[in-house]
Amino acid sequence: MSTRTIHRIQNLPCSIAEAWEFISNPGNLKLITPSFLNFEIMSGGELPMFPGQIISYRVSPVLGISISWVTEITHVQEPFYFVDEQRIGPYRFWHHQHFLREVPGGVEMRDRVHYKLSFGVLGRVIDHMFVSRKLGQIFDYRFRKFEEVFGRYN
Repeated sequence: MSTRTIHRIQNLPCSIAEAWEFISNPGNLKLITPSFLNFEIMSGGELPMFPGQIISYRVSPVLGISISWVTEITHVQEPFYFVDEQRIGPYRFWHHQHFLREVPGGVEMRDRVHYKLSFGVLGRVIDHMFVSRKLGQIFDYRFRKFEEVFGRYN
């Protein structure tokens, strides 16, 4: 199965410092994660974020079954970007890039996720029928939550 990509762009009416303070704080992940995932940080959510930081979570993505997810912050260039990569979790591969850049009237926030499931053909079927749709719903939810926090960009 080839690697899949999710790419989302959202403009926020705030300063780059305000956007960075929010997105680089692991404690805000629960706020921007749909409640059906039962997201909880177990360890490693200290500030400031740093390369090599390991963050452990519990999530319940399917039928309320709780699983561990461990990510590592691999790159940080404050206040412009950071990268998290899965070390333990539901994906064979997960690489999530978070970018910020100033634009007139605010900040452009870009997310790019490259992911891959295990299980060959079965993984492709699961991705097509379930995973890609759920990830889309999660990022749609995040878009709405960022508008609630920062307001709508004009």
